[in-house]
Amino acid sequence: MPLVRHLELPSLNLPGALSLEQATRQDIRELHIGFLNMMPDAALQVTERQFLKLVGNCNQIAQFYVHPFSLPGLPRGPEAEQYIARHYRSFEQLKGEGLDALIVTGANVTRPDLRQEPFWGPLMEVLAWATRRVTSVWCSCLASHAVLEHLYGIRRQPLPAKRWGVYGHRKARVQHPLLHDINTRFDVPHSRWNTVSAERLRQCGVTPLIVDDHEEVHLAVSPDGLRVVYSQGHPEYDLNSLLKEYKREVLRYEAGELAHPPPFPEGYFPPPAEALAERYRRGELETFPEAELEDLLDNTWGDTGKAVFNNWLGLVYQLTHLERHRPFVEGVDPEDPIGWLSAAAA
Repeated sequence: MPLVRHLELPSLNLPGALSLEQATRQDIRELHIGFLNMMPDAALQVTERQFLKLVGNCNQIAQFYVHPFSLPGLPRGPEAEQYIARHYRSFEQLKGEGLDALIVTGANVTRPDLRQEPFWGPLMEVLAWATRRVTSVWCSCLASHAVLEHLYGIRRQPLPAKRWGVYGHRKARVQHPLLHDINTRFDVPHSRWNTVSAERLRQCGVTPLIVDDHEEVHLAVSPDGLRVVYSQGHPEYDLNSLLKEYKREVLRYEAGELAHPPPFPEGYFPPPAEALAERYRRGELETFPEAELEDLLDNTWGDTGKAVFNNWLGLVYQLTHLERHRPFVEGVDPEDPIGWLSAAAA
């Protein structure tokens, strides 16, 4: 695992990560990856750890320096503010140093119009810089919706009910190096109230790469094939991420915040887990059986998520310039970097 512990960031303390001293002894290519974390306080460190694990599990011959930062104006409590001040960089610092790739998380939404959210202006400033100077930007969930609206005017549409659970997916009928050597069918977790349709994306030149049986899009790429990757699902989720979300909803119902008990996340609880959760619903158990439920769960999405992320950073590694302010090596057409890569390999 070529993740480098170059910051005193708790999430970097992963098995196999290199110390800065070890990394500086190696004459090896490094990639600098920005991590824009817009998640609310309760999910800030969890999301950070999940994405760093995805990066760290990649098998590319490179050292990965991950640079976390956030945005001004997001509502934060004192503990999160202190954590960010201690461990995170500023966008101005990273803009001055340059990045090879950028990951943008989702965010907490409180208004029906995304353009009225406090993150909108600062996020679009980051995007304007990144789409000129960074090889590729990975947008997660809400970030995908915001960027698609800004670039193409695609407004996300509300779903009839929350899309919440683990769903079967397949490769779309396209060839793309992000899909190299992954299963033709696999699962992806989702947790969202809104969507953008495959048809609307195609109208704007955005190519869906991974869809479910109802053509709901998980992964798509910008018209050039790489500069922006859009993800509506959550391949970074841990085994128990949806379980913890379900527990929160159960506790909200018990506190009188919800009129009805929450449904089980779709496709997530196997029958024994549903039976156990139902026993708690009926009052047969005094405490929520979180540990017992977790023991009954299966992770059916992690390997494919790692493979796609590995492919993404592999493409960045092959295309990015050694100078971090330049997104591509000499000769690459910014409008068709994947085409250049295919021609170079032929």
